[in-house]
Amino acid sequence: MPTDLWAAYTPDEKQPWNLRRVVHLHRRAAFAGSWEELQRDLKDGPTKAVARLLEGTANLNPGKEFDGTASLLYDAAVTQGEIGRLKAGWFYRFLFGPHPLLEKLTLLWHDHFATANGKVDDVALMRRQNDTLRKHARGKFADLLNAAVREPALLLYLDAQTNRKGRANENLGRELMELFTLGVGNFTEADVKEAARALTGWSVEEGTFVEVPERHDDGDKTILGNKAKFDGTRLVEILLKQPSVANRIAVKLVRQFFGDSGSSSDAVKQLAAGLRERESNVGWAVETILRSRLFFDESNIRSRVLGPVEFVVGSARVLELFDPAPSTLAMADWSARMGQDVFDPPNVGGWPVGRKWIHTRSMIARANYAAALVTGPACGRNVAYDAPAQAKKYGFGADVLTFHHRLLFGAGPTPETKKRLSSLSPARMVTALLSSPEAQLG
Repeated sequence: MPTDLWAAYTPDEKQPWNLRRVVHLHRRAAFAGSWEELQRDLKDGPTKAVARLLEGTANLNPGKEFDGTASLLYDAAVTQGEIGRLKAGWFYRFLFGPHPLLEKLTLLWHDHFATANGKVDDVALMRRQNDTLRKHARGKFADLLNAAVREPALLLYLDAQTNRKGRANENLGRELMELFTLGVGNFTEADVKEAARALTGWSVEEGTFVEVPERHDDGDKTILGNKAKFDGTRLVEILLKQPSVANRIAVKLVRQFFGDSGSSSDAVKQLAAGLRERESNVGWAVETILRSRLFFDESNIRSRVLGPVEFVVGSARVLELFDPAPSTLAMADWSARMGQDVFDPPNVGGWPVGRKWIHTRSMIARANYAAALVTGPACGRNVAYDAPAQAKKYGFGADVLTFHHRLLFGAGPTPETKKRLSSLSPARMVTALLSSPEAQLG
């Protein structure tokens, strides 16, 4: 296998460091960049630009006293028992958080360890799980998995409390193998049944993970060819030793940063091999991807469909709608209308990916949201977006179209685009750009 598939990106004549690639970086690794952020990173080059995203210093418009406000929003949601407020609190983090890459990875793991409040019905537990996923999002997968499978919200969602000796419930054991670690084809139905026995006794009492000895089946179990008196802890240990775990993480991360087309199978295998050598360190894999020539290759630019959260937050960020900002409660609602209702994924498999996000209903919702952002009231702003003023502010004079086209796509409009949009009012022009097929790609 070639040894340089994830070789670092160095700008050259074939792959120059230009505005198009800066826009690409911010749309994939963050929630889109403001004009000032894009120009700063264009000037400073890819090494510094990627470093800022990895370090959580890329955002030039963090919320005032962000940490305190974010905690206050989460605390209020728990106190009032309102999941809608928790959703709004997370969208506040998406929009204003200093570390957009961390929030993207937290969202990725929320999808991986999918848990819906519609069944859990406990805002405090959903908040706790969210905090746990954020804490371990960039660390070793072993730490993330061990923490995630002991989260009370996940245990309740997968009916762990009903899993006891003599009456094994297979939900947690099956998803632990199929979705969280090994993937389909790397275990048998017999392994699932034995895993369920190993997990007997894992439960939730007063919102806390507990192991109840009298409910545990302490007999011998044979799992993945290994026979022992497995319990939940030893089950997780043996799963983490399987080579397919690193493969699954690699596929997950490549899909996140490359989209449906992904990368070559050899590149995925090489990333998985690197993960196995580094105790499945997610942070290493993410940095390897973002600094790679593959990531900045022409074939990977504008090739991935933006999920609803990315589209909702990115559209607001790129227009610099920070003061006044859209209502984050409204942003969460708009995302749900497009199909991604945070804290309430549709099933244990999480949300659809890629082109499955694009259908008639979702495209109508995206166009309506674009119009709402520009006009103001329908997204919770009391003022309209002033497109001419923004273009003038950044040196484009009255050329609203060229400024916003470069802002969104990293290049000026084609003659065909100019002909199609130049007769529109500034507000309708920006709405049309945000609603265009190209704007759904990141």
